[in-house]
Amino acid sequence: MGSPTDEELMERFCHGEHDAFEALFARHAGRVQGFLARMVRDGPLAEDLLQTTFLSVIRARGRYEPGTPVVPWLLTIAANAARDSLRRHRHVEALSKERPLEVSMALPGVGDPGLRKQLEDALQQLPREQREAVILSKVEGWSFDEIAALQGGSVGAARLRAHRGYERLRELLGGLVEA
Repeated sequence: MGSPTDEELMERFCHGEHDAFEALFARHAGRVQGFLARMVRDGPLAEDLLQTTFLSVIRARGRYEPGTPVVPWLLTIAANAARDSLRRHRHVEALSKERPLEVSMALPGVGDPGLRKQLEDALQQLPREQREAVILSKVEGWSFDEIAALQGGSVGAARLRAHRGYERLRELLGGLVEA
């Protein structure tokens, strides 16, 4: 028998099995923290938001619909935590634009450190909604339907945000990368 799916673990957690929650945390904490770091551009804040996200999962377990894909649900909770934090801490966002990204926030799949740094810097220059659409579509592999649901808009609007983000990245990177 293979390891349980995320959805099976979540259902077990909803029924009081705390080991199932620990397994979900171990399985997804790194991915969620990376997502949050790219969203808020602040490593320590991303660590705090990781804890907030998983606390929210504990509190929301009674509202979890069995069979709902866990990863999009988890990243939606994380994105909402990041948005709330950025709204509360506008000055933190302004300061973080001046600070270089930490290596731990590197984009996955980019082996050349110089290119990775250029990509990270360019990504941080995008408006929040474009950056979010690009990260969710290109890094996290979300569909535009899922992005639209998270951002509270239409699929067309999500596509447009991502497209504008890709175009801006191409401009910023001078054609180095095919977005």
